[in-house]
Amino acid sequence: MSEHQIQSPAPVRDPHLAQLIDRIERLEEEKQTLMVDIREIYAEAKAKGYDPKIMRKVVSLRRQDPADRAETQALLDTYLAALGL
Repeated sequence: MSEHQIQSPAPVRDPHLAQLIDRIERLEEEKQTLMVDIREIYAEAKAKGYDPKIMRKVVSLRRQDPADRAETQALLDTYLAALGL
């Protein structure tokens, strides 16, 4: 190697960072598997006559804190009333 060539630095390996990235990748794979399972459940529900869109809304509402859900419903009622609905 001549004097004028620059050596690239050796890659720095951070085992903790690599472990964190590995865990994230595993969880992302699990998440994809779970999403497929959830889609299948919604498809099954649709086949039995249930409305998946409404089911998603119910799941979303059940996830909320009861006080937040009540506040959201009150605001929705206010907006609907303002629109004459």
